[in-house]
Amino acid sequence: MAFSATIFKVNLQISDMDRNYYAEHLLTLARHPSETDQRMMVRLLAFALHADEQLSFTKGLCADEEADLWQISLSDEIELWIDVGLPDEKRVRKACNRAQRVYLYSYGGRGADLWWQKNGDKLKRFTNLSVIEIPETACKEMTALVQRSMQLQCTVQDGEIWLSSHDQTCRISPLIRQSEAPLGF
Repeated sequence: MAFSATIFKVNLQISDMDRNYYAEHLLTLARHPSETDQRMMVRLLAFALHADEQLSFTKGLCADEEADLWQISLSDEIELWIDVGLPDEKRVRKACNRAQRVYLYSYGGRGADLWWQKNGDKLKRFTNLSVIEIPETACKEMTALVQRSMQLQCTVQDGEIWLSSHDQTCRISPLIRQSEAPLGF
């Protein structure tokens, strides 16, 4: 018997002072049966940091040829490719060749450190790639916010992120491993 995705409804209010972006997004997230709450919340965080009317979630884990999120231009070019996790170098290379800008959000504590040690030098050649690590403690705090129906506020200022629900707030200080732009996001 195949398991189906779990659906989450999110009302996400974004105040991104670094980008002068202020908006509310009503999102429906499908969490694949093999996806953890932690990975889903990192995907949601990535959406908040790059929010735009054209940014969309893809089939994610179900489609190897797609990013976790992407922004497609009206002429069908991939403007922004966002992946979450610790992909192999071949996948990152393919994304960098297909998209104008690529962001990779890694997480997992020691596993993310080991992944960067193994792949960092190879990835530095991609000038359109940014690699951002979300600290393990922040991932655990974000996971505590998970509910089937979420009301979340995301505030970004000076590279610091605050993600909060009605009764909990977590502060996220991402580690910029590699940046294609001077400010990272």
